[in-house]
Amino acid sequence: MDKLNFPNPDPEGKYIISTRVRCGRSLKGYPFNPLLTEPQYLEMEKSVQQALAGLTGEHAGKYYPLKGMTKDVQNQLIEDHFLFKEGDRFLQAAQACRFWPDGRGIFHNDNKTFLVWVNEEDHLRIISMQKGGDLLTIYKRLIQGVQQIEAKLPFSHDERLGFLTFCPTNLGTTIRASVHIKLPKISKNLDEFNKIAARYNLQVRGTAGEHSETVGGVYDVSNKRRMGLTEYDAVKEMYDGVVELIKLEAKSQ
Repeated sequence: MDKLNFPNPDPEGKYIISTRVRCGRSLKGYPFNPLLTEPQYLEMEKSVQQALAGLTGEHAGKYYPLKGMTKDVQNQLIEDHFLFKEGDRFLQAAQACRFWPDGRGIFHNDNKTFLVWVNEEDHLRIISMQKGGDLLTIYKRLIQGVQQIEAKLPFSHDERLGFLTFCPTNLGTTIRASVHIKLPKISKNLDEFNKIAARYNLQVRGTAGEHSETVGGVYDVSNKRRMGLTEYDAVKEMYDGVVELIKLEAKSQ
């Protein structure tokens, strides 16, 4: 981890609003969500809650189960943009939302920079994020958090497919590194912007992620590839691409 090298590509904060790195994990011994029984959902939630309660240092925080959540807690999580909702029509058609909200919950650390979603789509979505472009700090926090959780909960892994996830697009490293970024010049023509991003194996989404519109000209830009490369390379691909996008934007001023 000491060899990681991601200098902030936007130290003055002109372009990057925030940075996030997340991964998905499935617990060994349990099927994917469509086949989970209600007792399994509750059993998994209990095991995960115990593991998260043992996190130390900057990862220490609190778990909030969706079932029985108070309005105050719900409003705060919505305000923080942490609260996930019941799955979309595709997840519902796949029977991935059965017994909702049983067995689902959200964990975040005291600084609100490290999150774990429990049984949203995958068993676990582990997220590290913060304002600005300091990818190195964010990525290290994710690695350390995953290592702490894995020491208590075994993950499903396949030699050929990598970490196993319900969503097939996440197979392999499962890593999605992204920035919320404002690039008003080069994003004027969205088709052209997508073509530029594709050159660097980047995916452009709306502000709220997949199937969403941009708000205030802010786009979600992330690595497109998760399989067939290392986790480090997947993160570096996003980083290198964003560096180039910022250079193009600066030249267009």
